[in-house]
Amino acid sequence: MNTKRIAAIFLRYWFLLTRAPQRFFQIVIWGALDIILWGFITKYLALSGASFGFLTAFLGGAVFLDFIARAHQGTSTPALEDIWSNNLFNYFASPLRIGEYVIGLVCASILTSSVSAVVMVSIAYLVFDFSILALGLPLLGFILILFVFGVSLGILGVMIVLRFGPSGEWYVWPMTAVLSPFVGVFYPISVLPEWMQSIALILPPSYVFEGMRSIILEGTFDVSSLFIGGALAIAYVVVAYLGFVQVYKNVVRNGLLARHSAEGL
Repeated sequence: MNTKRIAAIFLRYWFLLTRAPQRFFQIVIWGALDIILWGFITKYLALSGASFGFLTAFLGGAVFLDFIARAHQGTSTPALEDIWSNNLFNYFASPLRIGEYVIGLVCASILTSSVSAVVMVSIAYLVFDFSILALGLPLLGFILILFVFGVSLGILGVMIVLRFGPSGEWYVWPMTAVLSPFVGVFYPISVLPEWMQSIALILPPSYVFEGMRSIILEGTFDVSSLFIGGALAIAYVVVAYLGFVQVYKNVVRNGLLARHSAEGL
């Protein structure tokens, strides 16, 4: 691995952001809108007299769900920018390796996810007096699991676009939304039908959201859930990376990369 080549991938996306400030808008606006929307909804429900902690459970779920989406899109968007601008040829005509390119995408995702997370957490605290730090030490584990899983979705999204061409991006954007009913963002996994519970058991975010509710509503936390969720997240990112490498090799061998680039002109 060459750190200079990895840094070059990150810097390319950094220059895109800094030279077109409007790109920062899409990084922060969706998380900010989610927090404001769900915050006022849960505040209204709390004022209705119910004893259930709507604000902490729902708003915490909204923060974590959007963090997955930011990590996912933070990884896939720089690669999509390269595909849209036909820049992949320039990258891979150089000594750049696949692994270095992927790590560069992850570094870009760290930047965008961090910016979005700071905005969401700040709004939740300043407007609704909700502090995510109330989750305590498990918070760090939760964030790492969600970030790694989001990165795996981002890599999967890039792989889909490489395989099916620019039109494949329509499969990329709704990934987080499609998975959200299975992972129990706003309700326990136990309320789902059995077939959906079976899917939930193999999705890392399920263990994060269940752990969050357990801490908030019952004051307890099962450490084993954190380890299971972490192990699954690592497995997902490894499988996604290996799949990306294989698809890239097939696309180059079959000439699909050149064909997709010609379609985008």
